[in-house]
Amino acid sequence: MNHKTTRLALPKGRMQSGVLELLTAAGVRVDLGERRYRPVISVPGFGAKLLKPQNVVEMLHAGSRDLGFAGADWVSELNGSLVELLDTGLDPVRVVAAAPTQIARTGLRAAGRLTVASEYARLSSRWIEDRGLDATLVRSYGATEVFPPEDADVIVDNTATGATLDANGLEIVDELMTSSTRLYANPRALENPPHRERIENLVVVLKSVVEARQRVMLEVNVDAARLDGLVAVLPCMRKPTVSRLHGEEGYAIRVAVLREALPGLIPRVKARGGTDLVVTTPGQIVA
Repeated sequence: MNHKTTRLALPKGRMQSGVLELLTAAGVRVDLGERRYRPVISVPGFGAKLLKPQNVVEMLHAGSRDLGFAGADWVSELNGSLVELLDTGLDPVRVVAAAPTQIARTGLRAAGRLTVASEYARLSSRWIEDRGLDATLVRSYGATEVFPPEDADVIVDNTATGATLDANGLEIVDELMTSSTRLYANPRALENPPHRERIENLVVVLKSVVEARQRVMLEVNVDAARLDGLVAVLPCMRKPTVSRLHGEEGYAIRVAVLREALPGLIPRVKARGGTDLVVTTPGQIVA
């Protein structure tokens, strides 16, 4: 591996907007331009190309891309020997097995020999074997949910909310895995010092955005006598920032907390003497 540019693969389709927004939030400009398959990014040393998520995995595995965003489901399906660098949390889905109500309620084994339809041939075959099912696999190419009941008894597909399955009269009977958009590297790229440095620097800024999206900054004032009691109930990344209020016997506390903790945390902060609470959203957090 002697190429000088670190080759980044960006996903097309439903993943694209989320990944581009993440890069933008990290200060990385992506100019799609007229030739949309070869965008220009503002970070020196990188060359980018837009590919379908499945092709991102294949090209990373083959070594023609050094770094790329892809779904964990397709990395598992294509058995790519890749290094996961960052879970962006974007596009969360579950890969599930689903069947019409009658089969779902009587059980898969009771239904006898099954036909299973899926785009995930490898994952489905492994699932059939692990569950000890008598089944034939049919490869689908999109719209897998329309196969039952005439063309398949069971499907293996990804779902975010389950709404599409419900709309087609299907019930989830098993979960194979959970997935999201993640950043992967070809292992050989990490063995090359210039590539590794660029990749690690990019991961730092992207991770700072992912971390910030999960947290808020909580600022609160408290009397000196109640400081220790309040600090004791504050979850934080390390230690809270505490500073004395100007001209008063009190303190201002600033701490980054998980957004989901706020409903339970704010009443406890008030009960421990906290006043003048302010909650703000950070753009980036680097631990």
